[in-house]
Amino acid sequence: QVQLVESGGGLVQAGGSLRLSCAASGRAFRPYGMGWFRAAPGKEREFVTVISWSTTATYYADSAKGRFTISRDNAKNTVYLQMNSLKPEDTAVYYCAHRKPYYSDYKTPIGYDYWGQGTQVTVSS
Repeated sequence: QVQLVESGGGLVQAGGSLRLSCAASGRAFRPYGMGWFRAAPGKEREFVTVISWSTTATYYADSAKGRFTISRDNAKNTVYLQMNSLKPEDTAVYYCAHRKPYYSDYKTPIGYDYWGQGTQVTVSS
């Protein structure tokens, strides 16, 4: 059983930064990969970024590349999302998610089997 808890969301001015955290349960947390998704008000969840646990290879959506960075801390069973140069269109609930092992589709929610509760990020103009 995998349990994920996000934190770090809040209200920030455009151009500001936030660092989101996702803490996982378990003595030894060894996921196939971990990703971040977001859901703007009234919209479906969309892919933001993902990291492979074995290789630390990363992939970013075009909207995130150059501004967001995903990273991990194995000792803390935690994955992070550093968000810089935030824009109003980044306003959304952000979710961390655990990848289905050996499932190739990492860009859609169907590729993930465990989710956090979400943390709200609001960017004002």
